[in-house]
Amino acid sequence: MQRITQLFRVIFFLVLINLIWAVDRPPAEEAMTLSITSSAFANGGEIPARYTCQGEDIAPPLQWTGVPGDARSLVLIVDDPDAPDPEAPRMTWVHWVLYNLPAESTGLPEGVTSTDLPSGTMEGLNDWKRTGYGGPCPPIGRHRYFHKLYALDSPLADLKNPTKAAVESAMTGHVIGQVELVGTYQKSR
Repeated sequence: MQRITQLFRVIFFLVLINLIWAVDRPPAEEAMTLSITSSAFANGGEIPARYTCQGEDIAPPLQWTGVPGDARSLVLIVDDPDAPDPEAPRMTWVHWVLYNLPAESTGLPEGVTSTDLPSGTMEGLNDWKRTGYGGPCPPIGRHRYFHKLYALDSPLADLKNPTKAAVESAMTGHVIGQVELVGTYQKSR
């Protein structure tokens, strides 16, 4: 009987210690999912003309959350895989390439320009052969515009105004998270 009493005391003591440990332990960090949104349009929704060649041709506001804790930089690529005609696409047209965005950044304001980008951010060339944002300007039909955000485990070297392909090549093996926001646009007549 004394052995059973001692056994119950040991079990009670172990359970008590586990309960105390569970209460005093900081909560496990919840895994956050990388996400990107815009206050200007919903995922799958129409991009307002303001952000296109038929409007002011300024960058839409973008916000992101859930950047992995071990991310050291972000890449943003905006492109259109429906060029020139969504019924017979022949190429992906690149509208914007940004790399080495700070991992702690949470988005870009409407109309952001080269001088307004977060410190350390570098720009690549779009398919107009210039840096900066170039808005939707589809020659025919409704096109899809992919705003792709990548979290990397390190910053990229200065690639000297690279193309999208050069940035994607440099990212190989460093992507630890990615997400996309898709907007559509068709020119009004």
